[in-house]
Amino acid sequence: MKKIFTLFISMLCLLLISQSQPADNPMPYFTFGKGVGITPRDSIYSLNIRFRMQNRVGMNTVSDENLSVKDYEMIVRRLRLRLDGFVYSPKFAYAIQFSFSRGDMDWDVTQYPNIVRDAMFFYKPNSHFTIGIGQGKLPGNRQRIISSGDLQFADRTAVNALFTNDRDYGIQFYYDNHIGKVQYLLRGAVSNGEGRNVAKSDYGLMYSSRIEIQPLGKFTNGGDYFEGDLAREKKLKLSIAGHYAYNEHTNRTGGTLGPTLFGRADYKNYGVDALCKYNGFAISGELMKRTSPNPLTISTDGKTRRYIYTGVGYYSDLTYLFKSNWMLGGRFSNNIPSESAKQYEKQVKQYAFVAGKFIRGHRLKLQTDVTYNEVIGLGRTNAWQVRFQLEMGI
Repeated sequence: MKKIFTLFISMLCLLLISQSQPADNPMPYFTFGKGVGITPRDSIYSLNIRFRMQNRVGMNTVSDENLSVKDYEMIVRRLRLRLDGFVYSPKFAYAIQFSFSRGDMDWDVTQYPNIVRDAMFFYKPNSHFTIGIGQGKLPGNRQRIISSGDLQFADRTAVNALFTNDRDYGIQFYYDNHIGKVQYLLRGAVSNGEGRNVAKSDYGLMYSSRIEIQPLGKFTNGGDYFEGDLAREKKLKLSIAGHYAYNEHTNRTGGTLGPTLFGRADYKNYGVDALCKYNGFAISGELMKRTSPNPLTISTDGKTRRYIYTGVGYYSDLTYLFKSNWMLGGRFSNNIPSESAKQYEKQVKQYAFVAGKFIRGHRLKLQTDVTYNEVIGLGRTNAWQVRFQLEMGI
């Protein structure tokens, strides 16, 4: 009797589905690879759905001599939902991304839930040229352009935190091609210069650009945009790049990030970076600089100062991926404030060591890193940091 009842319910469901689907609009195609893909039979649109989360536990010591716990970190570091695909034709593409964890929404800085990270429309007239309109990552340093889900360490460097262009709303241009086996990519953008989800901006805009060259040919599976040599490149691969940005009349300490300034300021960002991979080894590094003619702003009562960080930052790292998909590596980074900024900022050096296990590439992995923070100037307080992180996504 139970089997007959189950069969009856199944046939009823199939009948309802068939009645709800017009004859000329049958069930869509579903694909399962990088996320869940949905495409109707007439291919008038496509939708790909992905999510990922980073769960982190960490601690900081009081100092390098006093190893007592100063504070713990137990957070959902990132929780993202991503939608992408095309509408009407593959030439009209879109990318949408939402963030839901507190730190990922910049809640402590903006004082409101900054949920929308990316909302970009793309027009691709041919295989080499793309125009993007909306909110997304600007041309800038490599570590920012690489997704936070494709990092070797638990997070990006302190250098990136200070000097990155991050996200903004505007129009972007992409052009990629090759001369022989030499690949190159050109990117440019004109944006509002105030960061994500800004209601309005003044007449100042931000102009940013990036050029990237791969003289030894393309990386396997787009390996220039994920950290670690998961593809175990059989031939040496190299990518070198430079970027430049000018932000006019910004009102935030980091241009597109950070607290609001007490006045408007201009700044310029410069940077170069490189990435090399071969047979499990991955070496990367960046050098960035920021200058500003008017970095300091003061509150009307004269008691509070807010300023744009000016100076130089650089990092380098080396990792090796074993055939068992365990990875070991080290990283050094250094932020050096300019002469005018030394009275407000410390020089910070970081020495980090990482161990990780890639269970299913970057989509399912375990990471733990240990970092020694060396602080120079304005009261020396060196300390240790330990983090463990689980990344899961589709």
